[in-house]
Amino acid sequence: MIIVDTTVWVDYFRGTRTSHAEWLDAYLTDEWFGLTDLILCEVLQGVTTDDQFNIVREELLRFEVFETGTIEVAIEAALNYRRLRAAGRTVRRTIDSLIATFCLLEGHTLLHNDRDYDPFETVLGLKVVHP
Repeated sequence: MIIVDTTVWVDYFRGTRTSHAEWLDAYLTDEWFGLTDLILCEVLQGVTTDDQFNIVREELLRFEVFETGTIEVAIEAALNYRRLRAAGRTVRRTIDSLIATFCLLEGHTLLHNDRDYDPFETVLGLKVVHP
């Protein structure tokens, strides 16, 4: 399963040509994609009109949406934050830590365009798509 991060969905829905959004578009019917509840929330928060909100919500709900709000994920995300800080890397956003930790725990690969995930890959072994 490939979890698609907010950074990629935003570019994809806006039609912004990035290597990540183009990779998503190219493989949309060939790969097994999903997202987390946190990603769903972040993407929908950025939609400006009711019509767009309904369209984007419908499109995203075609994919499997995973709930991340468990005690296990919260504790492991805090431990990962501490591990990275001990390694000299500070994660700026708690949501990124929760999403990366969920992927690590479940064995999912992450498609993202956000440098905040880099230490999860290099230090903790997060699997990442590199278009």
